[in-house]
Amino acid sequence: MSTTLLRKFLGKAITQGRLTLIDAAGNRSDFGTPTKGFPEVSVRMADKHVARDILLDPRLGAGECYMDGRLIVEEGDIMQVIGLLRANNNWERGGRIKPQRGLNQLKNKLKFIASSFNKRDSSKRNVAAHYDIGNDLYALFLDEDYWQYSCAYWPREDMTLDEAQVAKLAHIAAKLHLKPGQRVVDIGCGWGGLAIYLAKHFDVHVTGITLSEEQTALARERIAAAGLDDKIDIKLIDYREFANSGERFDRLVSVGMFEHVGRPQFETYFRSCANLLKDDGVMLIHTIGRFGGPGTTDAFTTKYIFPGGYIPALSETLAASEKMRLIHTDIENLRVHYALTLREWYKRCVANKQAIIALMDERFYRMWLFYLSGATAVFEHGGMCNYQIQYTRSRHALPLTRDYLTQNEQALTHRT
Repeated sequence: MSTTLLRKFLGKAITQGRLTLIDAAGNRSDFGTPTKGFPEVSVRMADKHVARDILLDPRLGAGECYMDGRLIVEEGDIMQVIGLLRANNNWERGGRIKPQRGLNQLKNKLKFIASSFNKRDSSKRNVAAHYDIGNDLYALFLDEDYWQYSCAYWPREDMTLDEAQVAKLAHIAAKLHLKPGQRVVDIGCGWGGLAIYLAKHFDVHVTGITLSEEQTALARERIAAAGLDDKIDIKLIDYREFANSGERFDRLVSVGMFEHVGRPQFETYFRSCANLLKDDGVMLIHTIGRFGGPGTTDAFTTKYIFPGGYIPALSETLAASEKMRLIHTDIENLRVHYALTLREWYKRCVANKQAIIALMDERFYRMWLFYLSGATAVFEHGGMCNYQIQYTRSRHALPLTRDYLTQNEQALTHRT
């Protein structure tokens, strides 16, 4: 019965490209029509319960079946399988892959709501679940110089990942409009890459804060190796606690951290940022976002990737920041830049398969590929994007026109 329902589901979901489904008894079913630009893939279900698990929650069920080796990709790869499904139901056309409604969906939604409060203790646990799994893993697929685990910036699609990440740092620095002697705070500083970049290219002092112990240790090592101990401080501290320290900064930057704040904490986050910023300060938030309105985080991501995470809609982000009298002076949607970044990470993980399995195990490797594949598909065909939002506390904090952005970026490009 479950296999029959899954066939009906796939028959409606796939019209372009070709998916061949092989059930546990060896029966083959073809869906879609070969179409230029769409992949042709084949998957096999190793047991009769795979169809049921997928129907209960398509993303979580398919993810766990793939992780456990029960859903096997025989032609193509998992990136192509997920991409095919998303491409046939892309956001612009109003398409949606609608999961079966039922008790399992309700349970997952309630779990998401409970996990997204992100109080201080739970925030540290949630960060550790993803970022403290070992720096050796991230070294296998991130860019070599700055270790940027966030969307790169691709002025040209033929750039290398390393070049695109440097371009991202220059793009952000241009929007910060830095001046010599300023103090900068980097909320969610990762392994210190942005702090190192800013300290290298500007006469500024950077304070980075993070909740990841692994990131803190390596960031300090990298800063010392770069000879920048006098220019950068890394603190293991919650942003809410740090905002109560009484320190004020000329510039505030936060890259890839707002996604971990959790919707109930949005106003607290922006209040903390406003309290850290001087009256003439400038702030830049780089975050994954949604094209449409507010939503929820899927069960697979909550369980295996980013517990407590939530991708914000632009509307709720601005609504929260407006209450703190922060002026949004520039908003940019990077659209498909993260898809290009994720594809590069995926290639590097596949190339380092044996090293990842040796560090973790094969189930983790398949989980990581499923995560990167799903993320790529949602940025190429789903409702996700990246926003860069620039804020000030004063309307006079920046030049009268936006020409300074291009001028700053061009100057940095020549320097790097």
